[in-house]
This record gives sequence, structure tokens and C-alpha cells, in this order.
Amino acid sequence: MALIRKINGFEPVIGENVFIAENATILGDVRIAKDASIWYGAILRGDVGSITIGERSNVQDGVVIHATQGESTTVIGKDVTIGHNAVVHGARIGNDVLIGMGAIVLDNALVPDGTIVAAGAVVLSNAVLEPGIYAGIPAKKVKEGSEEMTRMIHENAAHYLHYTQWYSA
Repeated sequence: MALIRKINGFEPVIGENVFIAENATILGDVRIAKDASIWYGAILRGDVGSITIGERSNVQDGVVIHATQGESTTVIGKDVTIGHNAVVHGARIGNDVLIGMGAIVLDNALVPDGTIVAAGAVVLSNAVLEPGIYAGIPAKKVKEGSEEMTRMIHENAAHYLHYTQWYSA
């Protein structure tokens, strides 16, 4: 069973139809909206700053989400995919965003709707991105966004909603 625990007077709030893997950890000031999924080994540590996960978003295996006390909170929009082993630390992530495997998004960075942060990329603290595809260390824009790209990101999140059915049966 997942570790879901009250910390510093804050208890996680979990919406309807949320899949949480048996070894996920959800602590403190965390709000997870309906139809989201938190996968194996993910850690959402809302002890020093709040964490909000939007509807139909998926936090994949090994992801760590946290913040910096007194400086940042983490807000993740709707239909977001956060890839395996990524770190989101006190950042704001828009809707229909894909954070690639092993990517790192740091405090007070803003990743807007319809954006991809490529696998292994590092978005520095206080960075304000424009829609598009970002890669590298530090992350730089390598391609403009498009409606087609946003549609593909949205569909990817929908696939994860479907996958949760396999594990909930």
C-alpha cells in the first residue's frame, strides 16, 4: 500500500479515480485531482511547499516532486506527463505539457501549456519558457510548438488514464 501521510498539519487530498501505485509516497500538502495517476516509486513530498497535480496528469515511476521552504510551490496542470525519474522542484507546469525522462525543472520555473522538456534537460530556477520543445543543460528552445504537438502530448496523458485500468482491475 502507498505511503500517504499527514505532515505539519497537512494531509494529502486525493480526487476521484486516482491511481496510486503501491510503493508511491505522498506526504503533506499535496492535492491530486481526479483521474490522475502516481506511478511506482514516485515521491510527492509536500512538507515545505504545496504540490498540486491537475486532472488526468501522470507522474511516472521514480519521479520526485518537492519545493523549497518559503520560496516555491509546485503546480502541475491538467493532462501533463512527467516522465520516469524526472524531478520537478517548486515549478509551475502548464496544461498539456510533457516533462521527459530524467529531466529536471527547478524552483519558480514556468513551463507553459503545450511544451515539451526533453529527456535529461535541465530547466533552471526562475526560467520562463515559451511554448515549444526544450533540450539540453541548461534547457534551450530547439523547436517551436504546434497544435499537432499539443494534441500528441494530450493523447499521451490519455494513454496513461487507460493504463491505470490495467492496474486497478
